[in-house]
Amino acid sequence: MTKRPVLAVCHAVKRFGAVQALKGVGLEAYAGEVLALLGDNGAGKSTLIKCISGVHQLDEGEILIDGKPAALHSPAAARQAGIETVYQDLALFDNLTPAQNFFCGREIAYPAWLPRGMRFLNKAAMDREAAGIIDRLKVRLPKLDAPVALMSGGQRQAIAVARATVFARKIVILDEPTAALGLREARKVLDLIRQLRDEGNALILITHNMEHVVELADRAVVLRQGNKVGELRPTRQNQQELVSMIVGAER
Repeated sequence: MTKRPVLAVCHAVKRFGAVQALKGVGLEAYAGEVLALLGDNGAGKSTLIKCISGVHQLDEGEILIDGKPAALHSPAAARQAGIETVYQDLALFDNLTPAQNFFCGREIAYPAWLPRGMRFLNKAAMDREAAGIIDRLKVRLPKLDAPVALMSGGQRQAIAVARATVFARKIVILDEPTAALGLREARKVLDLIRQLRDEGNALILITHNMEHVVELADRAVVLRQGNKVGELRPTRQNQQELVSMIVGAER
């Protein structure tokens, strides 16, 4: 029996005025897999990710989740569909703790029979759940009740990735997760991505680091000037071929 993708993008077209950013792009992401999305600046990667995460809407084509068309008309709709995105800027609140960042906008509150705006925050439940997730993902933090402003770049990145996994029922999108990190902190983030994959999550990884692609990605899709120009299973042997597809060099 053919395995069904968690996410399928079919014939995606996106225009911004006279500029066509996506020209019939398609890709599939599967559970328990890291899909690398590669391309030079201006290739269409960010536009595609923003369409999947509800920031932009496609002009043509469709996005399927578990084989069914998904109306991703806003970031909230994408999150409701089980899609979480970790952008380069992380979008963390520096003055809040990891648990507060995890549940910001989606707080656990009681009693359930009251309107949401009148409920009481269940801080203990949020702290317990956040601590459990951080422990399961082997994220090492100095203090769980410290604001994230006091943490290192790698710890902040790990918090952002862990937060995405709290609510991502279908897919986690990671935009340059190791950018601006040192080797040791980047290694911790890569180990976290590998663990998430091994737990059965579907992940889309945007990166310019080909070493990370070869190490982590089960498949790689290459975009260039809004077109999908290739798809490979990354290996040391075809790494140069991937680079050639990215830059448009003759092979």
